[in-house]
Amino acid sequence: MKTDDLINLLAQDAPVRTRIGKVLALSVIAGILISGGIFFAMIGFRADIGSAIETVRFLFKFVVTIALAATACAVVFRIGRPGVSLRIWGWTLLAAPLLLLAAAAVEMAVMPADSWSARMIGHNARFCLTLIPLLSIGPLACFLFALRHGAPERPGLAGAVAGLAASGIAATFYASNCTDDSPLFVLLWYPMAIAMVTAVGYVIGRRILRW
Repeated sequence: MKTDDLINLLAQDAPVRTRIGKVLALSVIAGILISGGIFFAMIGFRADIGSAIETVRFLFKFVVTIALAATACAVVFRIGRPGVSLRIWGWTLLAAPLLLLAAAAVEMAVMPADSWSARMIGHNARFCLTLIPLLSIGPLACFLFALRHGAPERPGLAGAVAGLAASGIAATFYASNCTDDSPLFVLLWYPMAIAMVTAVGYVIGRRILRW
């Protein structure tokens, strides 16, 4: 049987699609619980969380990270099913970076140029590059396990999107601990951490999601 014929048969199998959907939904819940459990057990909120939630910069970090997590999870739900188009949903992944770029542009417009460097470098870069990948381990494992129940046509891409979704969840938790709220800091360091997890997801996905 040709690969295309097998894909078409799997795509027509409604019970399989239902089972994959349930497994993926459970993987999202489990990933959030695991990442949240590690966060609250080992890291916790920043000391000034009470006053931080009254600032726009702090809250906007969650707009970006939740947008990333939500759109990437939506793509994960589709990429594990053969024959499902990703074209429209793939474009939604641009929402988070575009929001962040817009916020960084506003920051540069309203703040003195001589403060940009300090705001971008911040004080927590090493924690950002460490804690986001750490908090991503659980969600990434859950997503990869769930995708093994499906039939992704491009295993590497599926693993990369799983890493993107996992790091979006992790970044959401980490943002509540990070005391660097400038969009310039978020624009520089968060994507680095997210890229590391995405790359790991790609490598693992290529190995374990083949069918």
